[in-house]
Amino acid sequence: MNKNPLKQNLKSASSFLKDYEAPPQPDLDTTKGIILYLEGINVSFDSFKAINELNLYIKQGELRCIIGPNGAGKTTMMDVITGKTKPQSGTAWFGQKLNLLTMDEPQIAQAGIGRKFQKPTVFEALTVNDNLMIANAGKKTVWHTLRHQVNQIEQEQIEEILLLIGLMEMRNESAAILSHGQKQWLELGMLLMQKPQLLLVDEPVAGMTTQEMDKTAELLNSLAGKHTLVVVEHDMDFVRQIAKTVSVLHQGSILAEGNMEQVQNNPKVIEVYLGQSTTGRNVNVA
Repeated sequence: MNKNPLKQNLKSASSFLKDYEAPPQPDLDTTKGIILYLEGINVSFDSFKAINELNLYIKQGELRCIIGPNGAGKTTMMDVITGKTKPQSGTAWFGQKLNLLTMDEPQIAQAGIGRKFQKPTVFEALTVNDNLMIANAGKKTVWHTLRHQVNQIEQEQIEEILLLIGLMEMRNESAAILSHGQKQWLELGMLLMQKPQLLLVDEPVAGMTTQEMDKTAELLNSLAGKHTLVVVEHDMDFVRQIAKTVSVLHQGSILAEGNMEQVQNNPKVIEVYLGQSTTGRNVNVA
């Protein structure tokens, strides 16, 4: 039996809203200029140590790039930040007051941490505009979201996001017809509708054309300052376009940190990357 794609998308949208229909965001205290503290984090899966005494500090408003070989612990690190994985030891704080290790995934999302996965997840049977409406914080049900009259503030927010992600002319088109890059931008726009303080972005340019990659770099650079971004990426050409500070993750801990020139000339980093087999665009640090 063929499934109704609209019904399937509405069911998924209802689940999405359930996670985000929440109490107001708790107060975020960044008086010391640091929005994310990870200290002494350890995560093991059976005999494999995915994260090993990880220490990472992210300043409010910065755009930090995280690079590292496959298996370095990048995904596990983001899982810890978002509450998907609890470490065996260590501390994780969002600002000065919010202990991430005592919060579940919806609570962390509600506190202002948004995560964009590598594969875009949008509601393809709905329009671009409706995708953004569904993502808008404060709605009670998907039916209410799609049927209610959008007020001026909501309309202005949607239009601001549409302009930012470059999809204003596509707003009434089905999300199914968007290119891969456009779907990535739409999902990022949906996250921005939640007004997150911290955005975790996983390999945003995987599968993109060069033109889409350049536009994504421009988009992420425009968000820095208003938001804090942590971008995990393998494509060094892209990292060079956006990176102010780069952290190199290796065997679950920070191997090196600095600007792109410092990192790519670091002997330890060069040693880690030498001999790494690659199939995509340039991922060498040199």
